[in-house]
Amino acid sequence: MASIIIAAMPIHGHVTPLLAVARHLAGRGDRVRFVTGARFAEVVRATGATHLPLPAEADFDDRRDWNETFPERAALRGTRALAHDIEHIFVRPGLPQHDAVMAAHAAEPADAVLTDPAFVGGAFLLGHPLGVRPPVVMCGICPLMISSRDTAPFGTGLTPLRGPLGRLRDATLATVTRRIVFPPFERIAEQIFQRLHGRSIPFAVLDWPRHAEAIVQFTVPEFEYPRSDAPATLHFAGPISASGSRAPLPPWWPELDGSRPVVHLTQGTIANSDYGQLIRPALEGLADENVLIAVATGGRPVDSLPPLPANARAAEFLPYDDLLPRTDVYVTNGGYGGVQYALRYGVPIVAAGSHEDKPEVIARVAWAGVGRRLRTETPTPAAVRRAVRAVLDDHRYRDAARHIADRMATTRGVHQLADIVDGLVEESRRSRFG
Repeated sequence: MASIIIAAMPIHGHVTPLLAVARHLAGRGDRVRFVTGARFAEVVRATGATHLPLPAEADFDDRRDWNETFPERAALRGTRALAHDIEHIFVRPGLPQHDAVMAAHAAEPADAVLTDPAFVGGAFLLGHPLGVRPPVVMCGICPLMISSRDTAPFGTGLTPLRGPLGRLRDATLATVTRRIVFPPFERIAEQIFQRLHGRSIPFAVLDWPRHAEAIVQFTVPEFEYPRSDAPATLHFAGPISASGSRAPLPPWWPELDGSRPVVHLTQGTIANSDYGQLIRPALEGLADENVLIAVATGGRPVDSLPPLPANARAAEFLPYDDLLPRTDVYVTNGGYGGVQYALRYGVPIVAAGSHEDKPEVIARVAWAGVGRRLRTETPTPAAVRRAVRAVLDDHRYRDAARHIADRMATTRGVHQLADIVDGLVEESRRSRFG
C-alpha cells in the first residue's frame, strides 16, 4: 500500500479526471489524500480519498466569471490579459499550493504526488530534493504543455509546421512570448522560488512538467504533436476514465434508431452559461438538416435552452457510453476530456473554442484529421452547418477517429498510471532505505 497525494487546481475539468485516478488507487488499498478546492470535498470523499482543502488564497470557484474574481481583468486584452491570467490564476496560487502539499507530506509522509499541469505548486515542489519531497507525477488532463523546438508556444493554437520554415516560425514566436508575455509572471515565479529555496528557478515556470519524475498524458500519441526533444519521462496512458455520465435515458431515446445521423451538441458543464456561443448557432444552423440533434445542457434546466427546432431533443445529462456509439458527429466547445471520450468511440468532431486550453484542443482535432475546427468561440449558424456537413460527408474524418479509437483500445489508462507511480515509489523507497 502506498500513500499518495493528488493535487489539482479547483477547476472542474482538472479535478474530474483525477477523481477516477483517486477512485482506482483508493480501491486497490492505497492511502489517497486529494488536495483541491472546498467545493469538491463531497465528490472527492465519494472516491474513497480524503479531501484536503486548498488554502483560501489558492481556492476559487471556476463557475464564476473571471472578471468578477479579478475586476482589473476586464480592461485587459491580448497578451496583457493572458499574462494576467497566468500570474493570478496559476503562478501566485503556486505558493499556497506548495505549502499545502508539503504540510500534508510533513503530517503524514507521502510516497508520490500526482498533480495536474496547471498546479504550479508542482514547480515549487521540484525545488526540494527527492527525499525531502516525494516523486512528482504530472497527469496530462489537457494538451501537452511542454515546450519543444518542434512546436509553436502553447496557447497559440498553431499546428506543427515542418522544415526550416516551421523551426523559424516556432523560434520567433518563442522569443516573442518570452520577451512580451512571460516576464511579469516569471518574475513572480522567481520571487517565490527564491523565497522557498534561496536560489533562482532553474526552468521556465510553465515548462515545469518537463522536470517532474514522470509525465503521464491522458491520450494516445496520435492525438499529440510529436516532439523530437520530448523527455524520456513522457508516457501516454490513453483516456483515464472508462465511464461517462450515468444519466437515465430520456423519453426520446428510441428516436436514436439509426434512421438519421445523430449530432451530439454540448458546451460542457462549466462554460455553458451563454448558449449563444455554440448551442444556439448550432441549433439554428442544423434546423433544416436531416439529422437528429441530441443536446446536453451540462446540468442547466432544459427550459433554459433556446427554442428547439423540430429535429432537436434535449436533456440535462446524457449517458455517454450509450449515446456515443449512436453518434455520428460530436459538436463541442473543445473540452479535452469530452474530446477524448468521443474519440474512444471513434466519433468525429466539430469543435469551436478560443479560451483556456481550447484553441490547443481544437488545433489537435484538425491536425489529427478527426474533425473540423472553427477558430472562434461564437461561430455562425452557417459555419456550424458547413462543418457538420463536411464531417458527415467525408469518411476520412470518421476513419481517422476510428483509428484513434483502435489505438485507445490498446491502452491501459489508469492501470498504466498506477504502474508508473508504483515504479517511482519503489525506486524512492530503495534510495531511502538502501
